[in-house]
Amino acid sequence: MTGDGDRGGGGSGEGVGDGGTSTVGGDGRVEDGTSRALATLASRARIGQFVSVGVAGATVETLVVAVLTAGVLAGLAVAPLAAKAVGAEASITLMFLLNDRYTFSGEGAAGLAAVGRRWARSHLVRLGGLTVAFVVLWLLTARTDVSLVVAGADFWPTVANAVGIGTGMVLNYVAESVFTWRVLD
Repeated sequence: MTGDGDRGGGGSGEGVGDGGTSTVGGDGRVEDGTSRALATLASRARIGQFVSVGVAGATVETLVVAVLTAGVLAGLAVAPLAAKAVGAEASITLMFLLNDRYTFSGEGAAGLAAVGRRWARSHLVRLGGLTVAFVVLWLLTARTDVSLVVAGADFWPTVANAVGIGTGMVLNYVAESVFTWRVLD
C-alpha cells in the first residue's frame, strides 16, 4: 500500500480472470505475480479506456498547437515547442481528471489530498512521455524541411505533434498504471 492512502488493484470492476484481462495457464488462472501484473496491464478494457481518454487529451493538445502555431489568435504565431508546452499542460490535466474518474476510478482513495498526490505523480510520470513527444516534434520540425500548408498556414507542426503524442502513449500507459494509480499494489 502507498503512504498517501491510495489503494491498488482491481477496484474499477476489472479483476484478473474476469474476462477483461489476459490469463495464463490451462485452467484460466494467473499462476504467479509476474503473470498477474502483465495481465493487469494488458487489460483490453482498461487500455481502451486509456486510449479513449488519450484521444480527448490529444484532441485538446492538437487544437492548442494548431491555433497557437497557425497564428489564429490575433495573427501571432507561437513557436511549435512553446505551443506544445501550453497544449501539453492542458492535455495532461484533462487526461488526469478523466482517467481518475473513468479509467482508474476504483484505484485511488477519495479526498482532495489523495487526488492531489495522484495529480502530482501523474505529472511526474508523464514527463517521460512528454519528453518523447517533444523530441519527436523537434526532430520532425527543426531537423527536417517539411511543410503542410493549408489555407496559407503551415500545419506540419500539428502533424509532427500528433506523431509525438502517439509515440509517447505506450510509455504513459504503463507509467500511469504502475506509478500514478498503482494497479499492481
